[in-house]
Amino acid sequence: MISVVEIGLFVFVVTTALATVLLRDVLAAVVVFAAYSLGMAIFYAFLLAPDVAMTEAAIGAGVTTLLMLLTLARTVHKNKGRFWQRPNVPGLVVMGALLVVLLATVGEFPEVGAASQEALAWWNPAVTQHYIENAYDQTGVTNAVTAVLAGYRGFDTFGEATVVFAAGIAILIVLNREVFTGE
Repeated sequence: MISVVEIGLFVFVVTTALATVLLRDVLAAVVVFAAYSLGMAIFYAFLLAPDVAMTEAAIGAGVTTLLMLLTLARTVHKNKGRFWQRPNVPGLVVMGALLVVLLATVGEFPEVGAASQEALAWWNPAVTQHYIENAYDQTGVTNAVTAVLAGYRGFDTFGEATVVFAAGIAILIVLNREVFTGE
């Protein structure tokens, strides 16, 4: 059963996504996009995906917003005095199409917290069953999620860590060395 909080969160996320597309002031769009990322992080937490929620909060709402704001601060920002202009029709069409596709797929997901094996293996039951049966023996890790991320998908996880490291380096480049050394 969907709660009132989840419906409110869904409306918030869709509204902030629309506002990000419609706003013409870049600074306002960045701030609204940060709110959207934070809303998505909370939404992932409601869907019982805390690892994705923390990543979205740190990278989406945190690092990405910081990089965009620092880029705006370092570039020339000519404000024409208009906060709102006519809508970006192609952006609205793309967002509307994505929203339709996402809403069409929501019914295929299992109930959040469903205990049945069928709900756990709805996408690829053979692979899911392999992970459940062999995760401990093959990796020595007691948590199946950690076994998949560190053992089976170690190179992928290493790639994700590399992206986060590259984002940190980009922040240092954007901020420039003087900010950190006081020169």
